[in-house]
Amino acid sequence: SVHNLKVNNLGYKNPRMHLDEMLIALSIIARTDENAAKAFAMLPKLRGCDVHSSVILSPVDEGVYKKLGMSTSSEPEHQTKCLFHESF
Repeated sequence: SVHNLKVNNLGYKNPRMHLDEMLIALSIIARTDENAAKAFAMLPKLRGCDVHSSVILSPVDEGVYKKLGMSTSSEPEHQTKCLFHESF
């Protein structure tokens, strides 16, 4: 799984998948799964939608939503209590 790859092979401490990683996984699965293909085909219809998150979005996720043409808002709460990242 992507989680195992990130933690066990790449050494990431936070296994959370970013939106771009999820969309890449969806695009791969869409080649063999009909439901995934239907979901992937609907992505253009999300342009112009508003997205609200219960936590502050990562810059990566916020950028993906912007590229998809979606507006974002969030609650003023961080996903974790740790407000810094270790460099690798």
